[in-house]
Amino acid sequence: MSKTGILHQAFTLELEPDVFVRGDIRMKNEGGRMPVLLFAHGFKGFKDWGFIPYASERFAQQDFAVITFNFSHNGVKEQDFDELEKFGRNTYSQEQRDLSAVLTAVLEDRLPLAERLDKQQIFLVGHSRGGGNSVLFAAEHPEIRGVVSWNGIANVNLFGEEFREQVLQDGVGYVANARTKQQMPINAVFFEDLDRNRERFDITAQAASLKTPVLFIQGLQDSERLLAGFRSLKEAAPHHRFAKLEGATHTFGTVHPFAGTTEDLERAIAITGAFFAPLLERQSNHH
Repeated sequence: MSKTGILHQAFTLELEPDVFVRGDIRMKNEGGRMPVLLFAHGFKGFKDWGFIPYASERFAQQDFAVITFNFSHNGVKEQDFDELEKFGRNTYSQEQRDLSAVLTAVLEDRLPLAERLDKQQIFLVGHSRGGGNSVLFAAEHPEIRGVVSWNGIANVNLFGEEFREQVLQDGVGYVANARTKQQMPINAVFFEDLDRNRERFDITAQAASLKTPVLFIQGLQDSERLLAGFRSLKEAAPHHRFAKLEGATHTFGTVHPFAGTTEDLERAIAITGAFFAPLLERQSNHH
C-alpha cells in the first residue's frame, strides 16, 4: 500500500526449475475490476528501471491494474545485473514465453488481487525491445486489446552483422553497459533463435498484418536506427497510429536511478491513456 492510494503487490512465477518471472501489480485500492496493462521492459532494462515504477503508478491512477515484470533472462535477480549468465542465454523466444506465462497467470487467476482483474480487457505497453516484443506477442494472442510501443524497435537484431558473425563463430560476444560498467554476454543462441524464427519475429511484417490497434510513440531525439524503424513501420502498417515526440530521447529524458518525471514522459503516458480510452469497455457492458 502506498500513500497514493495505490496497492502494490509482488509476485513470482516459476516457469521451470530456476526460471522465474518476478513481477509487481499496482492498482487503486478501491473500485471494481480494472482493465489489465502489462508493461514490458527493454534490452538492458528491468521492471524497476528508471521511469517504469513511476509510469506504472500513473497508469494505476488511470484505473488500470498494471503488471510490470522482469523477463526471466534479463540478468536481474535481486539487482542489476547479478545473473549475467542468464542474460547471455536470453532469446526472443524466451521473452515471448515469459509474456505468455504472465498472460496465462492473469487468465487463470494466479496473480495477487486476481478478483479485481478484468480479464476481458488486457493491454500491452512496451519500451524499446519491449515494444517490439509487444507487437510480436499481440500477433499471436488475440486476447490483447491494444498495444502501445514506446520508442520500440522495428528490427529484432539490435546488433551489426560483424558482431553477429563474431558471436556465431566464438559462441559469445560482449556488449558494454555504460551505467554499470559490466561486459554483458550475448551467446550464439540469441542469433540462432532469430535465424529459426525469421518470419515469426519480423516486427514490421507482423505489424502490417496485425488487426489489434497499435500506437507507436517515437521520440525524435532517439537513435537513427530507431527513427528509421519508425519510418518503416509507418510505411508498412499505415492502419496503425503513430505519434512523434519532438525533443524526446530514448528514455523520454529520464534516467536511472529515477530522478523525477519529465514533460516528455508525461506526454507519453497521456497519449497512451488517450489511445486506450476508446478501446475500453465500461464495466456494465460485459457483466
